[in-house]
Amino acid sequence: MDSFIYSIHSTIPIFLVMIVGWIIKKCQIIDDNFVRKANKYVFHVALPVLLYKDLSKADFVSQFDITFVLFCVLVTTIMFLGVWGLTELFMKEDTMKGAFVQASCRSSAAILGIAFIQNMYSDAGMAPLMILAAVPLFNIFSVVILTFKAHEEVFNHSIDNTSYINKKSNNNKKAMLQSCMNIVKNPIIIGIFIGFIASLAHIKLPVVFDKAVESIAQTATPMALICIGAGFEGRKAIKKIRPTLIAAFIKIIGLAVLFLPVAVWMGFRNQELVAILIMLASPTTVTAYIMAKNMYNDEVLTSSVVVVTTFLSSITLTGWIYILRTFNLI
Repeated sequence: MDSFIYSIHSTIPIFLVMIVGWIIKKCQIIDDNFVRKANKYVFHVALPVLLYKDLSKADFVSQFDITFVLFCVLVTTIMFLGVWGLTELFMKEDTMKGAFVQASCRSSAAILGIAFIQNMYSDAGMAPLMILAAVPLFNIFSVVILTFKAHEEVFNHSIDNTSYINKKSNNNKKAMLQSCMNIVKNPIIIGIFIGFIASLAHIKLPVVFDKAVESIAQTATPMALICIGAGFEGRKAIKKIRPTLIAAFIKIIGLAVLFLPVAVWMGFRNQELVAILIMLASPTTVTAYIMAKNMYNDEVLTSSVVVVTTFLSSITLTGWIYILRTFNLI
């Protein structure tokens, strides 16, 4: 019952904020221009600052476990490349592929991971190491996939003030170089890199600046959720219900079915296993919508998967925890 109550408290408020975004858009309190500007703010400022804050304050050294880190790295790599490969084989609509892969694999690890484990064990345990191993790869793979699967037109990209290269030219050297530059200059990647360096070097900002960083970071999640709700297009989402449900199944059930038994077989227990569960089966992160929107992928499909996985994860996460507890694994 405690697990169910915590899951409800973790996911339903997120879902409710999305509904608020939808309502205030319908009431014309905000408009499309506000949503567009807010998306850019979250992508370029709030999310990079949030990732910097979380990573810079995590203690990676004292609890470093190479086996656990390598497991998270390998599983993250396998699931992204595996889902991408299957998507290329079976999905006919090319414009949905990048959004589908990202939404199927990218968990709310950084947002839910530490809080979830602290609630169950009173300390963060292995969550910081999971975040170190998985979250940078979540973002790197997402940027790579979204870059190569961006809509076919030529766009002006605000990150580097250069034009996106038409997908048809991605095979030439110029397109490859441009894609690499887009990845390197991505604000999310920069935030992760600076945060990791700050953690290793034990760099602490003065209190005044630290509070400012905290304030900016706190705007990331609610602003992103409001944008998802405001930008949610029900009629378009219904037309994409099949890929939405498939991606949601992969995200909150399929990946855990594949990889949790492997984690158990390798001897991971308690905080380690809960951290792996969050990495695999937590709802699709709101960051996925922001990145899909700003990198010219299918934001309607992405927002649909975020909404569905957020709504259902209070049930599925509780189910996973119940199963792990039944077998005395956590």
